[in-house]
Amino acid sequence: MKDLKVVFMGTPEFALKALQVLIDKTNVVLVVTKKDAIVGRKKVLTPSPVKKLAMEYNIPVFTPDSIKKEYEEVLKYNPDIIITCAYGKIIPKELIDAPKYGCINIHASLLPKYRGAAPMQWAIINGEEETGITLMYMDEFMDTGDIIDTDSCKIEDFDDIGTIYDKLSVMGANLLEKNLENLVNGNIKRIKQDDEKATYAPMIEREMEELDFTEDVKKVYNKIRAFSPSPLTKTNLYGEEIKIIKAHYELGKSEINKIYKSKDSLGIGCLNGIIYFDKIKPVGKKEMDIKSYLNGKK
Repeated sequence: MKDLKVVFMGTPEFALKALQVLIDKTNVVLVVTKKDAIVGRKKVLTPSPVKKLAMEYNIPVFTPDSIKKEYEEVLKYNPDIIITCAYGKIIPKELIDAPKYGCINIHASLLPKYRGAAPMQWAIINGEEETGITLMYMDEFMDTGDIIDTDSCKIEDFDDIGTIYDKLSVMGANLLEKNLENLVNGNIKRIKQDDEKATYAPMIEREMEELDFTEDVKKVYNKIRAFSPSPLTKTNLYGEEIKIIKAHYELGKSEINKIYKSKDSLGIGCLNGIIYFDKIKPVGKKEMDIKSYLNGKK
């Protein structure tokens, strides 16, 4: 399939394994990704993970301010197929309709559930027992196109956004590789989505990081998992802001917002139980286990 001309559109590490499959199997003529971003305390201008990988293979990279306004640059490469994976921007209809084998998206949920920007996080927040990958044809709306294939995995109670991210990244690449030849040969049975079963996964906003201990303890626990290892949930404790990296919970009677503290543990009362912090990061300090944190407090 080395004669198959592919344009790949993606940005974060999540998309790297899918891009590597295409580099190995096809002719990736262009990579489209977000512009270099300022990263870290030293404010270093840093290319996206996808751009870094493309540069390793001397693949041309395009970083438009607006793909809706600058799509003609992509059409110059006359792609046979466009593959997107966590690109982070809406693809214009002019690009979707151009390739002869279509515009294909790797979406991190079992569509039609969790259409939108943050499907993995919302699946954990809502206590779903499974999630997965959907390979789909794109249309002009958000995640509404026909389904090509899916793969699913269980969300374990110990999973957080980091472990789910890693699982689905591998699954997405494998599902793409499995279906590449069928996409070209036309051996695809397109499955229409049932819009009545659709749910949505809006972007995660900064104000959502604050924990609310009036909620059910399992919901608090799920939110901590959905935000760890990044951007992390937070609360105020002993007059300072702390971010929660890891926690566990106990079901039972408790007093909401009460601090339950011993020599080696610290928890907060929630509805129907207590959430115990295992690993935290006080603002401006390093990560630490809760015992180390308590040892530094009178």
